[in-house]
Amino acid sequence: MTPFSGSAVQNAIYIAREPPEWPISFEDWERRAEEKLDPRAFGYIAGGAGAEETMRANLDAFRRWRIRPRMLTGNATRDISVEVLGTRSAAPFLLAPIGVLSIAHAEAEVGAAQAAAAHGIPFILSTAATHTLEDVAATDAPRWYQLYWGNDRDLCASFVHRAEAAGYRAIVLTLDTLTLGWRPRDLRQAYLPFLDGQGCGQYFSDPVFLAKLEQRPDEDPLTAAATMLATFPNVGLRWDDVNWLRAQTTMPLLVKGVLDADDARRALDHGVDGLIVSNHGGRQVDGAVAALDALVEVRDALPDAVVLMDGGIRTAADVVKAIALGADAVLLGRPYAYALAVGGRRGVEELLQNLMAELDLTLALAGAHSIRELDRTWLSNAVSHG
Repeated sequence: MTPFSGSAVQNAIYIAREPPEWPISFEDWERRAEEKLDPRAFGYIAGGAGAEETMRANLDAFRRWRIRPRMLTGNATRDISVEVLGTRSAAPFLLAPIGVLSIAHAEAEVGAAQAAAAHGIPFILSTAATHTLEDVAATDAPRWYQLYWGNDRDLCASFVHRAEAAGYRAIVLTLDTLTLGWRPRDLRQAYLPFLDGQGCGQYFSDPVFLAKLEQRPDEDPLTAAATMLATFPNVGLRWDDVNWLRAQTTMPLLVKGVLDADDARRALDHGVDGLIVSNHGGRQVDGAVAALDALVEVRDALPDAVVLMDGGIRTAADVVKAIALGADAVLLGRPYAYALAVGGRRGVEELLQNLMAELDLTLALAGAHSIRELDRTWLSNAVSHG
């Protein structure tokens, strides 16, 4: 396979001698998305819990680390690919599970998955998606399924079994959203897209859920949406319950939302195959620890575990820092949601191509041959070293 060339992507932009059609930086994507979206939809995607301190902490954590380039290493070609639990990715990131992508663009999860497939990037489908498991499977993207474990075990099992039947390669159980956090941007607008039927695709296509209704969702959409919301909270869930979920499938099982080394150990003790260090992009607990800081703690405690990280990834430098600090891969969230809002599938394809190009060039200039060789010797702590 021909190595990915960031220089080729960059040179094509310069040779065109015209400003590119698509945004280049994260800030450009965010600005264009805000211009295009309904203010309520933009606020839902962009916002976080409380005063949004956790969102800021995620970004600030990356600034505390600096890359230490190495010269003349002969790295004329680089490898930015990774493999996690049997799933290969052409770059060291996966597309994070984001609910209700239909508020960003009509192509929603299908468009994002198609873009991921075009670049060999795995797509993680959210339980709170508008398109169904089966619709996204038809894109043939390498894919995992993210599970919100509501208060109905039969429904939970049905989602897992549907994912297995549709060729998903792993289950990602989200731990940190057993009920919704306090999100002022949405509360000011009294905006919850699920009440409009957005993000209900898995439920409205599931036989276990449909058996709860007297009328089909298309006949009584408000009751269907209210029933879906009633099944969502499950704050009584405990670690021992994970044993039941582990028994439901032979697929790899990951947990998302770990911010503490003790919780990470407990997860592994209950049969989990991988950990995703995440604070839900700052959308759940305001004032929480930054995901990158928690990654360091979890990796130090569990040097051999499969550990991914989610939260604050904006640039190739962020990816490099997270991998060097111990992540096997990272999850890309808001950047692709904004790209979807700007241009649907094509927008996401462009974002992924440019991020991969930036990553390849960053490795070239840092002196690395492979993303997988990075460790903490490639970084310097900005706080300690000034």
